[in-house]
Amino acid sequence: MAKCFQVLFVIIIAAIHAHAQSFHLGRCPTPELQKDFDINKYLGQWYEIEKLPAVFEKGTCNQATYSLLDDGTVQVRNAELLANGQINSIEGVAKVKDPIQPAILEVKFFKDYVSHALVYSCIGYLGLFHIDFAWVLARHRTLPDDVISRLHDALAVAGVNINRLTFSNQTGCQDMS
Repeated sequence: MAKCFQVLFVIIIAAIHAHAQSFHLGRCPTPELQKDFDINKYLGQWYEIEKLPAVFEKGTCNQATYSLLDDGTVQVRNAELLANGQINSIEGVAKVKDPIQPAILEVKFFKDYVSHALVYSCIGYLGLFHIDFAWVLARHRTLPDDVISRLHDALAVAGVNINRLTFSNQTGCQDMS
């Protein structure tokens, strides 16, 4: 048992020093989900305005494209521009976990989601700590400050620590779809 706590302690210390993730003690927050979520309204191109740091995002001009597949799943294509000028992209598929709550795919959606969206995902570890991910997305490469402020408020009310949100550079970007 002592060995287990030693391993857990090392993981916690490593996570605290890993600036590329958002690590917190305690359980995952549970934001209120978007009511009457309609995936068809969410489909299309989105640009990352802000995010909680994520080790898998290293570039600028981050954008995501969502499209509906014939089987009802959602194809997700994320792309970013790396420092060397190369486009880094990845594709995946998301499924609605529960038809009663269609806003829960592999991540949770809340707020407007037509012109801007908050996307949140959290991984809990034994109820002791969690690593979360949050993205402020928009249909255009910029959002007015008052909208960003309202989105920050919504994240904070949901229990998400907004102090580590970072601005996503969308300057001089091209379409990568």
